[in-house]
Amino acid sequence: MSEALRIDPWDEHNQTLVANVHPADWTNPTPSGRYNLVVVGAGTGGLITALVASSLGAKVALIERHLMGGDCLNVGCVPSKAVIRGAGLVHDAREAAKVGLGVPDDRLPDFAAVMERMREVRARISHEDSAKRYSDEFGIDVYLGQARFTGDDRLDVDGTELRFKKAVIASGARAVAPPIPGLAEAGYLDNETVFELTERPARVAVIGAGPIGCELTQAFRRLGSQVFILERMKQILTREDPDAARIVQDAFAREGVEMVFECQIERVEQRGNEKVIHLSCPEKGSRELVVDEILVGAGRAPNVEGLGLETVGVEFDERQGVRVDDHLRTTNPRIWAVGDVCMQWKFTHAADAAAKIVVQNALFAVGPLGRKKLSDLVMPWCTYTEPEIAHVGMYARDAEEKGVEIDTYKVGMEESNRAVTDGQEEGFVKVHVKKGTDQIVGATIVAAHAGDLITQLTLAITRKIGLGAFTGVIYPYPTQSDAIKRAAGAYTRTRLTPTVKRLFERWLAFQR
Repeated sequence: MSEALRIDPWDEHNQTLVANVHPADWTNPTPSGRYNLVVVGAGTGGLITALVASSLGAKVALIERHLMGGDCLNVGCVPSKAVIRGAGLVHDAREAAKVGLGVPDDRLPDFAAVMERMREVRARISHEDSAKRYSDEFGIDVYLGQARFTGDDRLDVDGTELRFKKAVIASGARAVAPPIPGLAEAGYLDNETVFELTERPARVAVIGAGPIGCELTQAFRRLGSQVFILERMKQILTREDPDAARIVQDAFAREGVEMVFECQIERVEQRGNEKVIHLSCPEKGSRELVVDEILVGAGRAPNVEGLGLETVGVEFDERQGVRVDDHLRTTNPRIWAVGDVCMQWKFTHAADAAAKIVVQNALFAVGPLGRKKLSDLVMPWCTYTEPEIAHVGMYARDAEEKGVEIDTYKVGMEESNRAVTDGQEEGFVKVHVKKGTDQIVGATIVAAHAGDLITQLTLAITRKIGLGAFTGVIYPYPTQSDAIKRAAGAYTRTRLTPTVKRLFERWLAFQR
């Protein structure tokens, strides 16, 4: 029987979640012979690895010590997007005053209802990653417990030995807090605990202005909290295109988020029910922020402890994770790794794509024949603020560092009639092409639905479709995606050189 788990608040939704992804009455199977593949960790990378391998005929064991579904289902993509959706509806209701449907600005939303809807949505989706489904529907041996490698071809799960031909480490990563004096004693939230809240904190400080920090900053502000976001650099989303980050930063300012840049957090202390953050700022000197909750939105650490990796010669680093080559094989030729435990791309869709590479390389490649490379993937990503920022391929700075000369075509979303009618004209489509050609090497989109729009350009890079080809695509009118076609039009107009124009003029004159 598996060890019973409990998630706060212990309501019907979380009970349904746990019953699916770590049922208390689960009995681990009895191993029968050697497995083709043993997968340690049932987050996205592990689930997809196990599912693909099993569907191709492999005998597979899948091991999870905590909640199946990993971060994405339980403490990541699913709950965060549900909360963002609730916060977005609140914001839209306020903005509806512009068309005569507004609500009073001082009316606070029902925070508890938003969080309950999140738990209900998460519970409803959880059956997709359930132990029962992977066992009964996909024929995978699901073990709930702690895995530890004990030999090159075997591991132990709470006293049961499993033997394998190949193994995959998909143990993921966890949130970690920066080493700030007093932070642990005062208490803080991270992406693994923030979704346990049932009451709105009046004042929230968010440490870190990366994607997680920014998404939750905007959500909490829209749900009625006073929010401070602390970033040691000069802007939010420092890895993104500066033009893109500036647009989201301006949106935060309009919505009343206080952004604190280039300040050092000296220490945190508890004063009664309040938390006090002591800051040292180069220009403003010392400052105190008094809040009710601190949300740490920076820092992840790979889950490499307790797996017995030293026993089987798998090299790892406590900060960088398991060492893998471009084929995702570890320093032990029998063992591969996938997902947040070993990859720089820490996205659900990256783990999904990499899992297919792992199955191919571990089970079906013969020497170098049939091997796939992680570096061959064209990886898009998106930050789900409003507006969203989505990117694929190179930034301009990447092209400069690599010595790739580029031309850039940029179209503001205000040129899209649909964006204007929707009141969502903030943003742009920016496409980088190799200089003198229409070969797309990178793109950034800032728009209400940037995450959806970037897929067109991802496909173009993957299939080597030039930017000019988009001028021949018919887009329904009006849609925001026609901003991509407008960018293609900007490229096409550069092909109309004075010489070409003169030739056209002569031809037309001949026709008169």
